[in-house]
Amino acid sequence: MAAATATVANMAARRRLWTKMAAPVQPHLDEEEAGHEPSLRDTPDDISLDAAANTIAFHPSRDIIAAGDVDGDVYVYSFSCLEGGNQELWSSGHHLKSCREVSFSQDGHKLFTVSKDKCIHILNVEEGRLVTRFPKAHSSALNSLLLIDEHLFATGDDSGELKVWDLRKGTSIMEMKQHEEYISDMALDGNKKLLLTASGDGTLGVFNIRRRRFELLSEPQNGDLTAISLVKRGRKVVCGSSEGTLYLFNWGGLGAASDRFALKAESVDCLVPVTDSVVCTGSTDGVIRAVNILPNRVIGSVGQHVGEPVEQLAKCPTGPLLASCGHDQKVKFWDISSLSSMVVEDYRKRKKRSGQLKSLSGKALGSGEDFFAGLREEVAGPEEKEENHSDDTDSD
Repeated sequence: MAAATATVANMAARRRLWTKMAAPVQPHLDEEEAGHEPSLRDTPDDISLDAAANTIAFHPSRDIIAAGDVDGDVYVYSFSCLEGGNQELWSSGHHLKSCREVSFSQDGHKLFTVSKDKCIHILNVEEGRLVTRFPKAHSSALNSLLLIDEHLFATGDDSGELKVWDLRKGTSIMEMKQHEEYISDMALDGNKKLLLTASGDGTLGVFNIRRRRFELLSEPQNGDLTAISLVKRGRKVVCGSSEGTLYLFNWGGLGAASDRFALKAESVDCLVPVTDSVVCTGSTDGVIRAVNILPNRVIGSVGQHVGEPVEQLAKCPTGPLLASCGHDQKVKFWDISSLSSMVVEDYRKRKKRSGQLKSLSGKALGSGEDFFAGLREEVAGPEEKEENHSDDTDSD
């Protein structure tokens, strides 16, 4: 009888344990019990890391963000606009050197990472378990990564070599070296036919991944090309550069830049499109600028990593959020809801320029004179005024 009573008690205890494990986690339980609910904010709290992050990426359908740092570690966090709502899900130290790019698969089940150690890793998102590893994938350190579809992805390295990989075959199916310097970023057209590369040699490369052939290199621009993206429904290609200039290319004329627009930033180290006409750029001066493309205007400041370079930007697919990572060892979130409805007129009234960037989010420091005193936009010289005028009147 005593044994039967003990068995029933054990079963009841197990049921209580499973019920507790299955129940959703309630953040700040102590505060709620004390009658203090966590406050709801416009953006999640900053995420602090042990080292500077090179790269960040949002999950395609869940409120999850991944970051890779200079020590080779990869972190995956869930994020929430509730105060204290961010939670580390797992971390991985599989890479021996700096992790330079992370990207989620289209279904969100896998996380791809590339590193200075020349390895490609594919991790299970739920557990952080290493699923697939390509050791010595390139002869030089890997620098960039682009997922093409559920089977194909591309990688670029420090020597300018591009490879396209097929997961079904477990090997690369296309290997080309047309650039003389590192491949900094890659982009894909809407038909997933042409792959574009930006390089430290100042050129834009065009590769036909369906026919597995090289198409062309653009004329070299001044400075390194550091980032690339498509805007204006794919009719324009915009590239950032180490000299702080945005270069624009027509889709039908990728051999030469059609326009250029100097931001008066120290550099444009990364950029991401947030609408069909607006991109956000990150620079060495730590400022995240919103820039309208055609007419070319700096709209204002979304946010900043004060005194530290911005390494990468990412746009959240599930809400009006932008994330950034920088040398201050933080991942920050910014509200970009105001950019979706912003319209920039072709005609610009001539007025005295204050040189102060307009604050576009509650966390941007543009409302104060002190922070942007050293970051003021300089008045363009005669040559730049002429270029900017032609930019404003350029057709799409």
